[in-house]
Amino acid sequence: MKIRSIFYSILFCLAFQAKAQHAINIDATLNPSQKTLSIKQQITYKNSSKDTLKEIYLFDWANSFSSKTTPLGKRFSENYESAFHFEKDKDRGRTTIEKIYTNSEIPLQWQRGDAADILQIIPEKPLLPGDSYTFNLEYTVKVPDERFTRYGVDKFNDYKLRYWYIVPAVYDGEWQVYSNKNTDDLFLEPSQFSIALHLPKNYTVTSDFDLVSETISEKTKTTTLFGKDRNNAVLYLEKTPNFETIETDNLKIVTNLQNSRINPPVQALMIDRVVQFLNKKLGPYPFEKMVVSETDYKTNPVYGLNQLPRFISPFPDGFEYDMQQLKTITRHYIDNTMVLNSRNDYWLQDAMQIYLMMEYVDTYYPKMKIIGNLSNWFVIRWAHAADLEFNDQYPILYLNMARNNLNQSLTTPKDSLLKFNMNIANAYYGASGLRYLGDYLGDDILNKSIKDFYAKNKLKPIKSVDFETFLSERTTLPINWFFEDFADTRNTIDFKIKKVKKKGDSLEVFIQNNQKSELPVSLYGLNKDEIVYKTWTKPIDSVSSITIPSENIRKLALNYEGRMPEYNRRNNFKVVTGLLDKPIQFRLFQDVEDPNYTQFFFMPIFEYNLYDGVSAGLRLYNKTVLPKAVHYSLEPQFGFRSKTLVGQASVSYTQRMEQGKLYAMRYGFSGNYYSYDRGLFYKRFTPYITFAFRNDDLRNNEKQFINLRNVNVYRDEDSSNLKLEPNYSVFNMQYVYSNPNLINYFRGVVDYEISSKFSKLSVNLEYRKLFLSNRQLNLRFFAGAFLFNDTRENEDFFSFALDRPNDYLFDYNYYGRSENSGLFSQQLIIAEGGFKSQLEPAYANSWIVTTNASTNIWKWIYAYGDVGLVHNKARGTNAVFDSGIRLSLVADYFELYFPVYSSLGFEPSLPHYDEKVRFIVTISPKTLLGLFTRRWY
Repeated sequence: MKIRSIFYSILFCLAFQAKAQHAINIDATLNPSQKTLSIKQQITYKNSSKDTLKEIYLFDWANSFSSKTTPLGKRFSENYESAFHFEKDKDRGRTTIEKIYTNSEIPLQWQRGDAADILQIIPEKPLLPGDSYTFNLEYTVKVPDERFTRYGVDKFNDYKLRYWYIVPAVYDGEWQVYSNKNTDDLFLEPSQFSIALHLPKNYTVTSDFDLVSETISEKTKTTTLFGKDRNNAVLYLEKTPNFETIETDNLKIVTNLQNSRINPPVQALMIDRVVQFLNKKLGPYPFEKMVVSETDYKTNPVYGLNQLPRFISPFPDGFEYDMQQLKTITRHYIDNTMVLNSRNDYWLQDAMQIYLMMEYVDTYYPKMKIIGNLSNWFVIRWAHAADLEFNDQYPILYLNMARNNLNQSLTTPKDSLLKFNMNIANAYYGASGLRYLGDYLGDDILNKSIKDFYAKNKLKPIKSVDFETFLSERTTLPINWFFEDFADTRNTIDFKIKKVKKKGDSLEVFIQNNQKSELPVSLYGLNKDEIVYKTWTKPIDSVSSITIPSENIRKLALNYEGRMPEYNRRNNFKVVTGLLDKPIQFRLFQDVEDPNYTQFFFMPIFEYNLYDGVSAGLRLYNKTVLPKAVHYSLEPQFGFRSKTLVGQASVSYTQRMEQGKLYAMRYGFSGNYYSYDRGLFYKRFTPYITFAFRNDDLRNNEKQFINLRNVNVYRDEDSSNLKLEPNYSVFNMQYVYSNPNLINYFRGVVDYEISSKFSKLSVNLEYRKLFLSNRQLNLRFFAGAFLFNDTRENEDFFSFALDRPNDYLFDYNYYGRSENSGLFSQQLIIAEGGFKSQLEPAYANSWIVTTNASTNIWKWIYAYGDVGLVHNKARGTNAVFDSGIRLSLVADYFELYFPVYSSLGFEPSLPHYDEKVRFIVTISPKTLLGLFTRRWY
């Protein structure tokens, strides 16, 4: 107790000296067996505002792990990260507050309110401007497992502690307080931290705080740390320390990032080069050391490099390690010194980090390709992807979201960003924008301004608008377009050369801005591939003209060097002398878009169905890695079993809307020619249009679609069933509502079809619920009725099916669509009645109502049951049911159904039980890709 009293006395003196900062004094004891920290904490809150404060808000983000229903728990579910939901309650993190009191031991009023990770403290009297208020907290923190966020306790009982303490929120006229949503954005004012850690003596502490003292008793080690002007307190407690210290001229780097391919001296040289680079570009780092951990890097990796297996690297030795250290050191360099609102005004930090990385690569790896040494492989070097520089990845990955109409403005609050935008696209767009701005300003104005701005505002609360003001004072060119049109909207960039007029020895160029923005664009004069002229226009909001000299110019181009992250560069060329604006290029296999050419791709394709067998052919198409507005595909194939030329063709145009709930309209036409039975073929021609709607909040998975199409089918006549009409046309209208989530999944479809011989209406509802008890319930309801049906006397081809739809519209991917026996007849597609057992009546020519349900027994083993009513004009109404076991190895992608009891009785005792087992198998790469995209988009 005497040591602790002395410790608190020292801390009080230090806190008194730091008048402009909050003082946070923490005395924490680690209990490894319970995975807890027992904390006694004193906070001296400094009211640096002009307002009188009646309450103080605190972040308690350690408690955000306390349940599945906290904002953090809900965010895990939104991102389809199920590990937290299935974790046992006792293994989740939490904060247990024992008491909060004044220095006079008077208990204080406090409450959590609606958010589990936010505290409100009521002082005894209002806190006047300039006053300080000291209070104490005693609480216990249960450290969560590292599996959820990479921070916490690992399987070796080592600790990576972040957000482990209670800390005051920022007040800048209003309280900047918000919940933890795993977006790495705790916003704190620079404060003075004093920390005393009491640990088992076999633990070692790693921190970028200053080590004040360390004492060891028989069983306990006490480590005292101190840090001033700090906005975080990340600690690493390890039984076997794996950090090493690299001394540079400016800064100590304490790191456990390793790379076995390069030796320690080279690693040290690379770290020193990174620190020297940042010192040159930004200025001195204000602290003596920085901790760069593997956890830090994995939380914010160099995407692309982090996807490579350890034993495969297309890059030179040392490059990956250099990029890892560069990104992590740059992140800390900026985040620890630039005090911006991490939730609502973070974009400048993200953009500067990636921008500095781009500058570093240009300086030290100017010829590095995006795919490294793979660009030299003879099978790849012909592709445009092999020509791309390493820094070209940044605008490309942003365009991946923009072309899918999923881009978000740089000023979107961080917790409202899609995961891909938060981790990748927005930072890349911001950095590409800084390059755009720097090229526009010229004379290295941007780089000088960034350095001066950093030096002036380091460790001071700032806003991104302060950078705009600072930069505008250093140039006569207008720059408001960058902050208003580029950063603050989600409008994409798209310019085109509308026309060119020759005027003597000059060219008058008319440039059109295709988007609702006002931005400048660079104009180039080209002679073959040589740049002979370059200039920048003023900001253009519609159409503008510019006159340039025509000498030696054979072609004009906008944004020729790709300095702007432009949505569509394919329309940027206009020939001055010649016929084609761009040459035509044919490529084997899909490639990255090359805006300098009009591209056509072709590739071999292989498909399979029972009747055509393996069909092989050549696909001619225009789709690149990034989607376009117009897509076409021609796929002639030869079926080796049917000995016939088969295949398909399609063309579509997607019109994307950047504003409003209607976000896309797609118009298209498709045609198919394949076998539908042995020796029998069908042709299908389908014009269609789709209207797509979504919520204004892109993180909300709610979507709605209206599909209109006319399906025209022409089939070879089946001599064994002459009553069946071979040719027919069906007009189909469909409304789809979809809201898929990990906890609550819902999808509803209203479908109307009309043909010359029938008209039908159906409703399909699907609901999936994951309960807090980890029990999952799946429900599906289907009801369908004929409005009129002139086919019921002769056939059931157009009837509603109980278990296996006839698929007369050829929508489903049946591998053997006409099979009545054998393995292919056991393929299950959950549609219409959705039954798994093959029961009678198998069809309904009047109406049908069914309900399908399943619930988990253990992990991926489910019990299922179906009940329904089937009405046929001749047979009347029949009640049917079935039940069984479902093995959901990958939900909706690979499943097995084993019938147990149904209207037939106990099915395992019936003959040929193996033929009653049903399966779902999805081998479509596009469908399987959905397993990945649902986590990111």
